Amino acid sequence: MYKTVTLLPMQDDQAAPPRFQWATRLLANEAVGRNARLRVRLRLADARWGGNHDVAMRLAHHLVDNAWKHGGLQLSDDVPLRLTLGPGSEDLVIEVDDALPDFPDFEAKFDAARGGTGLGWVKHYKALMSWDKRKDDDGRVVGKTVQVLVPLRWPEETA
Repeated sequence: MYKTVTLLPMQDDQAAPPRFQWATRLLANEAVGRNARLRVRLRLADARWGGNHDVAMRLAHHLVDNAWKHGGLQLSDDVPLRLTLGPGSEDLVIEVDDALPDFPDFEAKFDAARGGTGLGWVKHYKALMSWDKRKDDDGRVVGKTVQVLVPLRWPEETA
């Protein structure tokens, strides 16, 4: 069985530079998800990523929307969004930051997620998801980063 909840390593500053990296900050409001979709579509085309762009756009949409609605952000805060293609991988990493340092009952919420919710879409597409506390330059916890790994191809596509 393909497990969708896993701990993924966060980006290592000492590793080789990524093949593609892009970051933006989106205004936290009711349009944040739509804005993410539009921007991600353009950036994936720039990166010439061969994966499913519609899946990546939908997941980015739900991640930023969840950060705004459930991540302790206020209206008009920014939602940081990052896309990365590592130097040794064609898999896409989508990262979103929010203001809450914890993700209470992450695995239970993920297991219970249904279609139509952000976690439900991650589960539906069998993307890998993890999170970690985010720290400032002084080492103080200032929120969390939620990370989704979207494979270039899913295991059943390679057979």
